[in-house]
Amino acid sequence: MKGRLALLLLGGILSTPLQASPDFNDYVVGLKREAVAAGIPSVTVEAAFADIRIIEAAIKHDKNQPEFKLTLDSYIPRAVPQWKVNQAKALYRQHLPLLTKIGQEYGVQPRFIVALWGIETNFGKLTGNFPLISSLATLAWEGRREAFFKAQLFDALRIIEQGHVTPTAFKGSWAGAMGQVQFMPSSFLTYAVDQDGDGRKDLWGNLADVFGSAANYLHQNGWRDDETWGRRVRVPAGLDPALLGLEQRKSLAQWQALGVRQQDGSPLPRAKMQASLIRPDDVQGRSYLAYDNYRVLRHWNRSPYFVVAVGTLADRIVE
Repeated sequence: MKGRLALLLLGGILSTPLQASPDFNDYVVGLKREAVAAGIPSVTVEAAFADIRIIEAAIKHDKNQPEFKLTLDSYIPRAVPQWKVNQAKALYRQHLPLLTKIGQEYGVQPRFIVALWGIETNFGKLTGNFPLISSLATLAWEGRREAFFKAQLFDALRIIEQGHVTPTAFKGSWAGAMGQVQFMPSSFLTYAVDQDGDGRKDLWGNLADVFGSAANYLHQNGWRDDETWGRRVRVPAGLDPALLGLEQRKSLAQWQALGVRQQDGSPLPRAKMQASLIRPDDVQGRSYLAYDNYRVLRHWNRSPYFVVAVGTLADRIVE
């Protein structure tokens, strides 16, 4: 493991240490050299690395494993409490003119933009205060996912070079996610937009850029504004478990014929849509029909819990 002296313990006996990685400062020298070789101006690199330091908390978070397993029944009330629903509705109404304009431009229902905003950062309140260059350099040096974090670090340097943020203001989560919709640097370069045309893509303080970037992300990944994300359903006992999973797709009429019903017991909609039946927890857990937009949200974050939370909040905004 890079950045730490690795000791091999066999049968409780200390053996010869494994080869240690370079000291952090030496590693940073190498990072700076590689960044310049990748085409990033040296003046940008020097400015970005001026206050570089190890962020031990980032390593701790990266290695942390949950001590217990949540289920959707316990997770959704935490992720989508009533106070958050109330706030989402109020902010949806407050920003509806801007959201409507952006929604029409990108083909995304405004409620999903607000839901992503709420689930990711509590509507911009929890964007993270880690210095991103130091955090990404630390995680690259630590070595568990060196290639990934090094690539994100170089993309972060490109964001600085393009003038969207200064090194001192470049802050976010311990893992490098940034702004009010928590884009990783690579996602920023691919999907962030200067919605208001001021010359900067400001995902920290400019709501036009925040909303436009979230909508552009969904649009570029195939979002359909004539469909929702999915719906919670009842599944008959004895349904073949081989039918579960995103790999299986059937029409709503076919799921209806198999006995699947809406959560309240009513028939499924008659829309001509394809859907997959998913059950993120065990056989006693919640079941959902997942539509194409579910897959788009999963591209944003692969966790089914995240997707269901966003979809649930989006639904409740317009209930």
